[in-house]
Amino acid sequence: MRILRLILGDQLNHSHSWFDATREDVTYVIMEMRQETDYVVHHIQKVVAFFSAMRNFSEYLKANGHRVKYYQISDATNKQSLEKNIQQLILESDIEKFEYQLPDEYRLDEQLKAFCKGLKINSEVFDTEHFLTKRTDLAAFFKGKKQMIMENFYRDMRKKYDVMMVNNKDPEGGKWNFDKSNRNKWKGSPKIPDACYFNRDISEIKKEIEKTNIKTIGSINPENFNWPTNRKDAVTVLDYFCENLLVHFGDYQDAMHTEQVFLFHSRLSFAMNSKMLHPLEVIDKTIEYWREHKDEIDISQIEGFIRQILGWREYMRGIYWKEMPDYKQRNALKNHNKLPEFYWTGKTKMNCLKHAINQSLEHAYAHHIQRLMITGNFALLTQTNPDQVDAWYLGIYVDAIEWVEITNTRGMSQYADGGIVATKPYVSSGSYINKMSNYCADCHYKVSKKVEEDSCPFNSLYWNFLDEKKEFFQDNHRMAMMMSMLEKKSTAEMTDIRERASNIIKNLDII
Repeated sequence: MRILRLILGDQLNHSHSWFDATREDVTYVIMEMRQETDYVVHHIQKVVAFFSAMRNFSEYLKANGHRVKYYQISDATNKQSLEKNIQQLILESDIEKFEYQLPDEYRLDEQLKAFCKGLKINSEVFDTEHFLTKRTDLAAFFKGKKQMIMENFYRDMRKKYDVMMVNNKDPEGGKWNFDKSNRNKWKGSPKIPDACYFNRDISEIKKEIEKTNIKTIGSINPENFNWPTNRKDAVTVLDYFCENLLVHFGDYQDAMHTEQVFLFHSRLSFAMNSKMLHPLEVIDKTIEYWREHKDEIDISQIEGFIRQILGWREYMRGIYWKEMPDYKQRNALKNHNKLPEFYWTGKTKMNCLKHAINQSLEHAYAHHIQRLMITGNFALLTQTNPDQVDAWYLGIYVDAIEWVEITNTRGMSQYADGGIVATKPYVSSGSYINKMSNYCADCHYKVSKKVEEDSCPFNSLYWNFLDEKKEFFQDNHRMAMMMSMLEKKSTAEMTDIRERASNIIKNLDII
């Protein structure tokens, strides 16, 4: 039986059981397609990273004796559509069975299910063998519960996989969560090692993208590309993180600084989300290194890192599959304003936003606090349509795939899901940004001022947001303190706050 197996661009799993043995009756197909490059405007580095990783994976399969059909974006025979390319191969090669791995995006899952229903040949779907939970595990875990608290899920995962546990009962170190130790401001020390660089030349891929007129955002150095796009480089980044960055990862994971792009963050997300690295592999490797260097690395560093992968990553995926497709339409706070133009250019007088956005445009990267408390915080306070926020986040970051992007953006960042992911909105005035960064020092606006023309926009926007949405938050116990402080503000003060916030929202493109 001649079998055609589909491998999507984020299914580059070298250890998948499909590849345990070579088979003459199996052809693998990997496709670069306009279908995937055009559904949002992607960062040029994101498109290059996926194309490069897909090509490297194809070469790996061929080198190991597998038969591969690869469609490059510029191939004349590439119909730029998943369905049309597969139909073409079925006819050309007399394929008798079609097989694929479960997609991690709802739209592709639906597309492939519908496609297979219309096929005249048999089809079969397989697991990606990547995640530590099944699609429905989280829904089953929280069945009957009023809230889906990530911490409860995380603790269960620690027990299930016996990660940092004593007798599979109690957490190592006596605490489940060391998050309160992970909130230090970086002030120039300790010294941050240079990032791990590969300096790959991707000029040819960039030329193909330009030749086919794919619209992208951001910049790229085609002779000095530094995202890991093969298994060897992905492992190198993991090793580098353990040996150089883990020692202070937890301490400064929430810090932001104008002179540092990556700080002590791992840069592993693209390698993991494309499946070049398995989450358990990352967990085991980092814990092993920590155990060998306990005298140097505090438990708070490793726990904070493990929580992101074993807890947050699996939790967000579970939320995605439990709540889609309705989740994509949620706009609980009824926000409808336009995303400011400077999100695409970085041209703003607000230093925090200018730095976070320009960094994103230059590197296709920003860490979670820059995403949550700078760009996300401002979008929520200006009451931006979550559809536009989703499209920006999905396009600009190299690691952005919908299952992880939309739950973090529409849920955690924009509170558009009404509290499914977060128990309160993650908003703040300028004081938090000043506490965790050096952004405010050289800003055009003054973080100490509230409503003046040169006051930090976050300050008035914050209280205006709470005022406009107070009916929605009146029964939220986690918002009780802020609602009480809001009520104590005088009529005159609130009038000034509303006026300043209104002027900012009306003039977003010149802020």
